[in-house]
Amino acid sequence: TARLGQGAFRLGVLDAYQLRCAVTGERVKPVLEAAHIKPYALQGPNIVQNGLSLRADIHRLFDRGYVTVDTNHRFHVSSRLKTEFNNGVDYYRFDREELRVLPAVGADRPRTEFLEWHNDVVFRA
Repeated sequence: TARLGQGAFRLGVLDAYQLRCAVTGERVKPVLEAAHIKPYALQGPNIVQNGLSLRADIHRLFDRGYVTVDTNHRFHVSSRLKTEFNNGVDYYRFDREELRVLPAVGADRPRTEFLEWHNDVVFRA
């Protein structure tokens, strides 16, 4: 279902991240998605500061709490990937690494309040 402001949100986030995945640096546009840090359905606003440009697979893991980004812009992977799926090697190589791409404009970077919300409510170590 299309949501009001979703198109502008997507364009704004992907543009702020120079059409690259924040975690991997991937530049293949068809796999890049604008992820809400705090979901729109839970009153997360459609603003760039509430978004991350993520590869589609990482976006799904982010939404399900298997990965997160802390307030220092470091990527974290839950041990649940290994325990629940006996896998995750491709993601663990980025664990505790700083994001490879952040918006050049400081005002477009993820807001601390949204990152804290994701870490406290969604991410399950």
